[in-house]
Amino acid sequence: MNRPFDITYIWKAVPDILSGLGVTLQFLIGTIVIGGILGFLATWARLSGPKWLRAIVHSYIWIIRCTPSIVMMFLVFYGLPEMLLGVFDININSWNRLYFVIIALSLLFSAPCSEIMRSAYLAVAKVQREAALSIGLTEVQAFRRIVLPQALVSALPNLGNSFILLMKEGALAYTIGIVDIMGKGQLIIARNFGGYSIETYIALAGIYWLLTLAIEKAFKLAEDKLSAGKQPLRAA
Repeated sequence: MNRPFDITYIWKAVPDILSGLGVTLQFLIGTIVIGGILGFLATWARLSGPKWLRAIVHSYIWIIRCTPSIVMMFLVFYGLPEMLLGVFDININSWNRLYFVIIALSLLFSAPCSEIMRSAYLAVAKVQREAALSIGLTEVQAFRRIVLPQALVSALPNLGNSFILLMKEGALAYTIGIVDIMGKGQLIIARNFGGYSIETYIALAGIYWLLTLAIEKAFKLAEDKLSAGKQPLRAA
């Protein structure tokens, strides 16, 4: 017998779902750090690396961007341990499943992150760097004080969108047994033998919506602060 829709159950489910928020934030932060580093290295390789390295990184980005999130999750979770055990005799099957989620999402995040960084860097006119060098700044100082702040302003909107997409892709973590907010929702539905599924998914949608608003607000504040505090350097 089907249960009638119970709007009050939406509010009842929220505290239980939020108990998985810590896990969600753990793999999001880990992914942002590791994926950001990989993206930066890929950007450097495409801008300053030798031709053969640029070709490899270009192929890597193209392959990663064409790989569905669920496929990457399964490749890392099921394929990586088998490959390491068969080729290098390294057993990682005892690893916490959270590590596999971070690896998979970091690979997925690194490709768009690299493209965002590269386009933001190229958006800063070369005359800005040349003007900085002409007044006595070193290459490092010119990049840190002149190029980087302007590039960040250009990159922040797209990075914000990528973070939101990353958060939504993280909902796939429950497919390999991670109990994040999506996993908590699935457990609630399972405990009710499939009942209250609509109410639970509405509660999940509301939580993801609020998290999206928080990310958008944070990036908007950062963008406004950088835009107000940094002005392009003009050559004499």
